[in-house]
Amino acid sequence: MPIGLSGTPTAAPRTASFEQRLAIGLFALLAMVPPLSPVLGGGYALVLGERVMIFAIAALSLELLVGAAGLLSFGHAAFLGIGAYAAGIAASHGLGTLSIALPAALASSALFALATGAIAVRTRGVYFIMITLAFAQMAFFIATSLAPYGGDDGLSWPTRTAVLGTRILKNELFFFYLIEILLIASYLSISRLIASRFGRVLRGLKDNEIRMQAMGFTPYPYRLTAYVIAGAFCGLAGFLLGNQAEFVSPAYMHWQRSGELIMMVLLGGTGRLYGAMFGALAYLLLEEMLSRLTEHWKVVFGPALVLMVLFARGGIAGAIDAWRQGLPPPAHRRAGDGRRWHWLALLAERTRQSRLVRWWWRC
Repeated sequence: MPIGLSGTPTAAPRTASFEQRLAIGLFALLAMVPPLSPVLGGGYALVLGERVMIFAIAALSLELLVGAAGLLSFGHAAFLGIGAYAAGIAASHGLGTLSIALPAALASSALFALATGAIAVRTRGVYFIMITLAFAQMAFFIATSLAPYGGDDGLSWPTRTAVLGTRILKNELFFFYLIEILLIASYLSISRLIASRFGRVLRGLKDNEIRMQAMGFTPYPYRLTAYVIAGAFCGLAGFLLGNQAEFVSPAYMHWQRSGELIMMVLLGGTGRLYGAMFGALAYLLLEEMLSRLTEHWKVVFGPALVLMVLFARGGIAGAIDAWRQGLPPPAHRRAGDGRRWHWLALLAERTRQSRLVRWWWRC
């Protein structure tokens, strides 16, 4: 143990873990976007970077449910839309200040999560997935019926949220770094939450619920609390997304948006917070690049994501772990490195073992 100047032992300096170093590297990479924006595409690079960070916050909130609590929500986008609508409605009534709009976005998302989660977290598995989808679609159809606030056409904001009586959020450079600061704060808050006693209980309930109940932990309040916290963080992402576009639409709450958030988490790899952020980055960059290549980019994007889920089950985080261990990816290990066409053999094996093929063969 190191010795201090007074001769007393001092604590060893804490070093950042590998996950923390990766997160720091991503934050540093994002911070370099504004200085390099003239080379990367001007103002559009800033807009794309803002969207990546906003959806990274939303993906982090979903990772809290999926990775720590084992709750796969198919209605997470409802909190995104509710946060944006709360701030947008406040702005349309002349209350578009940070002291009003941001608390309104967080509170409305948290309250919706509390009201719906009180029912949803009593279920598990596919029942939880379907009931969260139902609540999200309910919010979607309510938003489409809000005729005073645009209805199906969406709600245009008068301007971005005022900060201390100024329109400083109209400055794209300031707005970019504000989003990054909030992303870093969200990452630190959720990581501390997962590392706390509360987070350990959540992970214990995910791994072995019966054993945790025998130890005296009741699953319901812990899962409901995690659901409300995740909803509030996603409401923060909705507040930022509404400000970034100066517009909010019912499409923010659609089930397709929830599916995109799930794909970001799966693409990045569940169980690691940095995976959610890398997943959001990879998803949006892939979407951007493919949409530039062809008008029918979704025909390519969909199968590509399916193959990623099939052959890289650990996502980006799993690939990084395999690289750190000096091992080939799991798909290569299973197929055998000695085969020249091991990837074709693996594809055939995956196809043969798929539930759809087995069902078709039985029929």
